[in-house]
Amino acid sequence: MRHRAALAAGSLALALLGQVPEAAGQVATSPEWRTFEGSWSVSGRRHTVPVESGAEAAVVEVSGAVVLTKAEGLSRGFRGEAIGFDDGQGVSLGRAVWTDEHGDRLFSRLKGEPLETGRRIAGTITGGTGRYAGLEGEYSLTWQYVFSAEDGAIQGRAVRLEGRVRREGTTP
Repeated sequence: MRHRAALAAGSLALALLGQVPEAAGQVATSPEWRTFEGSWSVSGRRHTVPVESGAEAAVVEVSGAVVLTKAEGLSRGFRGEAIGFDDGQGVSLGRAVWTDEHGDRLFSRLKGEPLETGRRIAGTITGGTGRYAGLEGEYSLTWQYVFSAEDGAIQGRAVRLEGRVRREGTTP
């Protein structure tokens, strides 16, 4: 009797162990959001024209290092490039691309406030290439500082870069 009980317990344990890799595989392909956090340091140029309110509209082109301190499913570092338009009335729109060390890219649309210290920008991830193909998501950032020179040169650093990604067409 003891022998049968031990055999049954052993068979049950082997059956359960046989299911662990399958369950682990299901977790890896889960449609859940994967989060990321980091910062973005940029330099570039701002070109302006006056608008009727006395303000200035601007086209901004920047690039620099995107460093992720938390990166579920993403590389830890990217070269970030962005181009944007500030209408001079407090609305900014743009596009960005982050390229990792393998040349794989992550694309996004940008919307928010002008490129100034303390202002926020929101990004919508619209896809990618290579390992980022089929990704969608969102992120936001706050400009910790932005320095502008009279010749149009700018430098800045965005902090509280926080977001999430998942494969297109999946539901959480």
